Amino acid sequence: MKKFFLALMILSIASCSYASDYVIRIYSNSNSSERVTWLKNEAKAAGFIINMDDSTVYKGDTSAIQLANENRDGDVIFGLNEVRWSQLVNGGYENIRVLDWTPSWADKVGEYKYPGKAYGIVIQNILMLYRKDELGTKGKELHFKHWADLVNCGYKWYRQGRVGGTTNMNINNAMLYAFTDPKSPAGGISVEGWKTLWSYCAKGLYTGDSYGFDALNRGDVQVSTFYSSSLYGNIDAAAQSSKSPLKGTTEPENWALVDIEDGTYYIAEYIGVLDNPKRSPEDTETVKKFAEWFGSAEVQRAWSEEFDSYPCNADAVDSVPPIYALKNCALTKVAGTDMTYAEYVGAHSSEWTNIMTNLGFYWADNANAPAEPDWDNLDWATLTQKAK
Repeated sequence: MKKFFLALMILSIASCSYASDYVIRIYSNSNSSERVTWLKNEAKAAGFIINMDDSTVYKGDTSAIQLANENRDGDVIFGLNEVRWSQLVNGGYENIRVLDWTPSWADKVGEYKYPGKAYGIVIQNILMLYRKDELGTKGKELHFKHWADLVNCGYKWYRQGRVGGTTNMNINNAMLYAFTDPKSPAGGISVEGWKTLWSYCAKGLYTGDSYGFDALNRGDVQVSTFYSSSLYGNIDAAAQSSKSPLKGTTEPENWALVDIEDGTYYIAEYIGVLDNPKRSPEDTETVKKFAEWFGSAEVQRAWSEEFDSYPCNADAVDSVPPIYALKNCALTKVAGTDMTYAEYVGAHSSEWTNIMTNLGFYWADNANAPAEPDWDNLDWATLTQKAK
């Protein structure tokens, strides 16, 4: 019935045709082959022709925006997150900028907007989960003030195994949130924050599984982290890879979200229209119409149903799942600055990556773990720079 309703909804979308022969060049990190194929087909049915590479050509938000900057042929960019968008909107890239543009649904995306520039289409967040059955806390509820309280929770947790990657970065962002210090030479994070993140690595379990769900599903750990957009789908299929699987999606049976006072770190994927001096005014209008169409409630509802994501457009949402009702720390102001935490992350993310890389965070094999740094005698000016 769900697929039948979705088919009818897509049919109604396709019936609204814009008919243009201009080929719209799109850059996005939301570019799995399934997403690209779906979008090309639905755009074509609505009268748009798009050119969009899938993840066999490039993968990830860094690659997407770097290619757009290098190629200078883009019309639309969507995906990324607040870190990349704050850099793009504020002129952080040499060859690309977003045009002034306000879609008809601009007032439907709440706080997820760069007014007149870019607007949210999809949101997701990073979650901390725990088992509450006999393989977990045995019924005890977990309440933390900060994400970093994980390292003193008394339970076994799953950790990440490398520095890079959007999900890994978002876990780091959540863990470091409580330690912001604009005056700290250690990338704007207190030394205590880096000590805590080191403990998260040193005392956590890493088995190479995908972002921690599998280890929690097997019962190898009591607490783990995962990203929201794939959680329910993974739980639906949990019995395929575990004798004691997690059960229940929106009504959990043997698992729960850790109650964290700070909330969690959200990312929103946005859409914006790129300036392209080779484009005629008429073609620019076609590009804007495409962006208007893609971010509309009808298309975003269909996109979200198809790919298990959560739309920013309130008109595309029937109800709010519990995993999206959590407090969002990404858009809170950082004390001593005029930046949100997402903007603060954007301002310091390269320093954080350099610090973790230079100090050897996220080793794959605990048997060959590096020695813990001598925290009182580190040259942070050097550590915040990329290793030569």
